[in-house]
Amino acid sequence: MSALYDRIGAGYSATRRTDPRIEALIRDALGDARSVVNVGAGAGAYEPADREVLAVEPSATMIAQRRRGAAPALQASAERLPLPDQSFDAALAVNTLHHWTDARAGLRELRRVARKRIVIFLRDPPSGKPFWLTEDYLPSLDPSRRIAAIRDAIREELPSVKALPCPLPRDCADGLFAAYWARPEMYLEGEVQRNISNFALAEEGSLAEGLARLGADLASGAWDRKYGELRRLESLDLGHRALVAELA
Repeated sequence: MSALYDRIGAGYSATRRTDPRIEALIRDALGDARSVVNVGAGAGAYEPADREVLAVEPSATMIAQRRRGAAPALQASAERLPLPDQSFDAALAVNTLHHWTDARAGLRELRRVARKRIVIFLRDPPSGKPFWLTEDYLPSLDPSRRIAAIRDAIREELPSVKALPCPLPRDCADGLFAAYWARPEMYLEGEVQRNISNFALAEEGSLAEGLARLGADLASGAWDRKYGELRRLESLDLGHRALVAELA
């Protein structure tokens, strides 16, 4: 993960901003936790400002983009947290598990350092509506198989987990992979592509071919004839969830 974000993370904050609706869900999921370790923290988009926070992030490039006055950051990986047992009320992991080299080891570390609960924010595609981008244009970017392995790891490594749905708003400020479900033109923007890890990891030929077809369908009106009603929806559930595991 460190090498990937050292390569693609330089302009990350340009399109990956905190969305207040996602932020509110994560804050509620953290509950009464007064201290939080944010693992795989990136630039710190969803760190609660009203609590004691320590960020853990493997990429120096991402740490350099943290805003002035942000919580202190420790350069380390999820699989080996250099922290004492039960040293924080909660462990938080936002849009990061799919980058970990060993999800089970990372989950065990979250459980080791957290006293009260673990909060994980991720996208589990089968839990939501089908996403036209991977259905029609970029099937190789469908993360369902990878997420299935993560789902199994969560089920086996964590106690009973509660899933809080997070429909993405039409104007989502955080440029996640599925954020532009109602703004398809945005997927043709180079800056948007550079700041989505799915694109950075994709095979270049299939990516170019799929995006070319999307551009042609937008120009001809084919996309709007098939999916135009999405532009009028306020939000869409594409499988994003805040998972909460209570430890005590």
